[in-house]
Order: sequence, then structure tokens, then C-alpha cells
Amino acid sequence: MFDKWFELGEQPYSKDDAAWDAFVAAHPQGSILQTTNWARLKNRFNWSSKRVWLKRDGRLAAGAQILFQSRAFGLARIGYIPHGPLVDWQDEEQVEVLFNQIDFAAYKNKAGLVKIEPMVWQDEVDWPAICQKHGLIMDADTIQPPRTIVVDLRPSPDDILAAMKQKTRYNIRLSARKEVVVREGTAADLPIFNQLMAVTGQRDGFGVHAPVYYKAFYELFAPDHAALLIAEFEDKPLAAVIVSAVGDKAAYLYGASSGEERQRMPAYAVQWAAIQWAKARGCTQYDLWGIPDAPEAELEAQFTEKHEGLWGVYRHKRGYGGQQKRTVGAADRVYNQRLYKLYRWRRQR
Repeated sequence: MFDKWFELGEQPYSKDDAAWDAFVAAHPQGSILQTTNWARLKNRFNWSSKRVWLKRDGRLAAGAQILFQSRAFGLARIGYIPHGPLVDWQDEEQVEVLFNQIDFAAYKNKAGLVKIEPMVWQDEVDWPAICQKHGLIMDADTIQPPRTIVVDLRPSPDDILAAMKQKTRYNIRLSARKEVVVREGTAADLPIFNQLMAVTGQRDGFGVHAPVYYKAFYELFAPDHAALLIAEFEDKPLAAVIVSAVGDKAAYLYGASSGEERQRMPAYAVQWAAIQWAKARGCTQYDLWGIPDAPEAELEAQFTEKHEGLWGVYRHKRGYGGQQKRTVGAADRVYNQRLYKLYRWRRQR
């Protein structure tokens, strides 16, 4: 049985933040989206947050950081647990007690539903059975992309390169011969990143965050848990990525390119630099963060023809030689059926 389980409040954050972040970093399902600073980031942009956890023998055993939308549907709000809860899904008691805490936090925050998206791989658990056991509604409507490519960083750099597609390996080496240089940026370089993001979003037809969002992210996470890497030719910025590291997991979060000097392959240079940055920090895996949610055979058969959504980035990401993996996706804990119907209607639109 759990010797203590209790809820922590919203901001201001407490002395327990360091213990929580250490728990997230060490947890096999841990993610940057469950860190204290991720909650702080979202708190700046119309979200509030609460954290619930369970302790066993005085140590954290399970927990969840819940984000609540400040804008309500009528009188009810929506809760969201990105890449969480962090729990042993095979331990039914642990799961049940943690959901009791989540339910209590939802009640106090007037949430009509809580959406969860655990960082749990689909082939590791019987997710339908877990959802049925614990009153969760499986939902194909995900916020984070459920399917991704994970590169194993444990081999040597030469072996990581050898595992890539031949064309990707060639392009990485070509970028060096074409005198593309990658440097780690500072806060003063954020305008460069924002400009590249604006160009990329307009060119490829996807939305980007406002500059103030990337500034807030950088202030909260760099340099301890994130880096801005910029690929340049003759001091002209051509491509950039923001990469994160929490525990032994690194992730490619944001990326952009100008479209100029493409023959110099700057996007390959900066992505290879990000992989090297992650490995140098002791990370064992590098998550390329999102590809189309389709079986691998379908992806390989259609990636040359499809370009919408994440199909546009799959051609590039597939070249880095990682393993395709899929999470269990999303599930909903529903407290207000009328709100849930409204939520589903709006999301479908």
C-alpha cells in the first residue's frame, strides 16, 4: 500500500520541484512535457497546472502533471496530461489510486474531462484492456503525434552514421564539404530562428508559435535541457533546430530552414549536429518527434507521393536510421458527457 499520496498545488512552485524533475528524468516514460518548466511555459500561455503524485517508502512512485485550459467550455474546463501519467500500468492498484488523485484535481479545477497521452509504446502493454479496467475512453484524436522514429545513440558516431540511409549519410558529409558550419546559438539568435520558422511555416503550410513562445521556451530550458543549433554558410543562417534533453532521452522539438543554398544540405548538417549534441550529453535515444500515423509499409509505399501534414517531413526523418515506434495514443477520462460531446464536435471541425 502507499504510505502517502497527496496533491501539490499550482504556482508558486515548491521545494518539491527538483524531486519531481529528477523522478521524470529517471522514469522510463519520462518526457520534457512532464517537467516543471514545461508547466511554467504553458502557464505563460493561458494554461494552469497541477501535479499529483504517489509515494512509496518516502519516494515518488507515480505521478502526473496536469494542464488545465484557462478558456472554459461553459462552466467546465479541459485537463490534459501530455506524455503522462507516469505510472506502472501493470500495477492496477497504483493506477487506480493515481486516477483517484487525478479525478480529485479535475473536480477542484472544474474539468469536465482529462485527456491523457502516455509515453508508453503500443507493443509493451494491452492498452484496450487497461482503458476498460480504469474507465478510460480510447480516442484517436491525439494532440502529440503518436508515431515517431527513435535513433539509438549508444553506438559510436561512425556506427550511428552507418545505420542511416545511404543518401542521408551522403548528404551529411556533403554539407561538410560544402562548408556548412553548425554553431550553438544563444538567446540573441532567437530572431534568426523566428525568421526561419516564419519562412518554413509559410512555405510548407503549417502553423508556428509566436516569437514570444520560443523565447519563453529558451529562457526556461536552455542551456541545461535544450539547445538552439544553427547551420550557416559564410555566416548566413540556412537552417536551425531546437533540441531538448531530459534524463537519457533527447528530442527534436522544432526545426526550420530558409530554402536557400539547399544544395549544401544544411538541414542534414544541423540534424546531425543535434544527434551529436544529444550523445555528448549522455542521452541514449533521440526522438525525431512525429511522423504520419500509418504502418511502416504504408509509409514506405506512399512517402514519395504524399506531402500534406507530417508526410512532408517523413522523407527527411526516415533517413536517420532509427526505429519506428508508436505510443498507445490518447484516452479520455470523462466527467461531463455534454462537455465531451461538445469537445469532440469542435475537435472534429
